[in-house]
Amino acid sequence: MAKRDYYDILGVSKDASAAELKKAYRKMALKYHPDKNPDNKAAEDKFKEAAEAYEVLNNPEKKSRYDQFGHQGMSGAGGFGGQGGMSMDDIFSHFGDIFSGGFGGGFSSGFGGQSGGRRRVNKGSNLRVKVKLSLKEVAHGVEKKIKLNKYVGCNSCNGTGAEKGSSKSTCPTCHGRGQVSRVTNTFLGQMQTASTCPQCGGEGEIITNKCNRCHGNGIVKGEEVVTFKIPAGVAEGMQLAISGKGNAAARGGIPGDLLVIIEEESHPDLQRDGNDLLYDLYINFSDAALGSTTEVPTIDGKAKIKITPGTQGGKVLRLKGKGLPDVNGYGKGDILVNVNIWTPRNLSAEEKKILEKLKYSPNFKPNPTSKDKSYFDRMRDFFS
Repeated sequence: MAKRDYYDILGVSKDASAAELKKAYRKMALKYHPDKNPDNKAAEDKFKEAAEAYEVLNNPEKKSRYDQFGHQGMSGAGGFGGQGGMSMDDIFSHFGDIFSGGFGGGFSSGFGGQSGGRRRVNKGSNLRVKVKLSLKEVAHGVEKKIKLNKYVGCNSCNGTGAEKGSSKSTCPTCHGRGQVSRVTNTFLGQMQTASTCPQCGGEGEIITNKCNRCHGNGIVKGEEVVTFKIPAGVAEGMQLAISGKGNAAARGGIPGDLLVIIEEESHPDLQRDGNDLLYDLYINFSDAALGSTTEVPTIDGKAKIKITPGTQGGKVLRLKGKGLPDVNGYGKGDILVNVNIWTPRNLSAEEKKILEKLKYSPNFKPNPTSKDKSYFDRMRDFFS
């Protein structure tokens, strides 16, 4: 089933402001909130769908990529905005400012069983890597495997931060809620505010006996081999996000993402122009006048093309569908062959005599017709 457009999900236009996006998302979240729709799988799916749309459109970098490439451009852009799979806790963790105190006071903080407050969920930092692709890899897509130096979960404590045989205990200050409340008197009456618990840092639990290896952090420096797929048609500078493959988070939180930045290796013969490929073909005067058959390079080898008799320099031949695929799947580009007629710089005495004899032949006198477009007309057609 095709994914719905993010703007349609939230009911906003492409030029919606950050405030408008937040308002639209809050409206959807209120409508489909699980506390309002218990045991309703359809409402839960719409709740997650709205969160995914907001997470992408509220992020300028992801929004720009989505506007340019659509859902295909978010390929591998995990969790929200790509692969799905984020839990309800993840949603509340990401958008706590929207959910806190915002549903009339009658809803629980949600998932995790703590009413009246919400534990902070740690999230690991993102990692960035650059991946160079050949033109052939860009054309067909490719699977890459790379080794990363990163923070990984501590094996000694299984990422909990607590020494083996010991466990975490409920924070005595916030009683496991991760937040502490304070009531102040104002001229409008009493006002209750909530803030992160200073003792546990919002986690709701404290470690009494820290792991000797990770010193209570739950993460250590290590290595991981990551395999991921890059779709066909990507371009220089495009960024893909692989969910959960960044640095591990402290004490069992949500891992960060791996951000893959695309770089293109130059091709010895073909030059990229969007989804089209450009090639400069040089032929001699005889082939241009008499016609011939020659080969031009393509992504996967060579292709034969016919040079018709009387071909003029600057003519562009088009190999339909031999270019690069569109990243959104909208067909393929072409290979555009620009024909150049090579004029020899050094001639032998015999060659000079032959050309002298032909110099004043009527057929050698330039006589352009309406079919022979000027240089400026050809350029206008080329870029139109």
